[in-house]
Amino acid sequence: MKVREIVGLLDAKVFAGADQLDLEVQSACGADLMSDVMAFVKERVVLLTGLMNPQALRTADLLDIKVVVFVRGKKPTPDLVAMAEESGMILMTTKYSMFLACGRLYEAGLRGGGVREIS
Repeated sequence: MKVREIVGLLDAKVFAGADQLDLEVQSACGADLMSDVMAFVKERVVLLTGLMNPQALRTADLLDIKVVVFVRGKKPTPDLVAMAEESGMILMTTKYSMFLACGRLYEAGLRGGGVREIS
């Protein structure tokens, strides 16, 4: 699925990376615990989160996640937008809750995937 489609499905507003909306993603991960995100083992993933701090973007960058969606209408600070731009990420926000945003993407055909077991 192209990020452009995600923007439409989630009625999202793009804050960074608007020139990259033709990027393809294969799966989605919805989480507020970054340790959960680190257990998610997929390539070309979109991260949906309500966590509004630099740690969310640092984790995404570490895992080479290029698309981050803040849920529940949360708007990123200028610092977060700058951080996303520096990392080459697409950063957007949606008014939908995590549950509804993930459900809309699932309904449109985007799937999750397996997670790595953490011992």
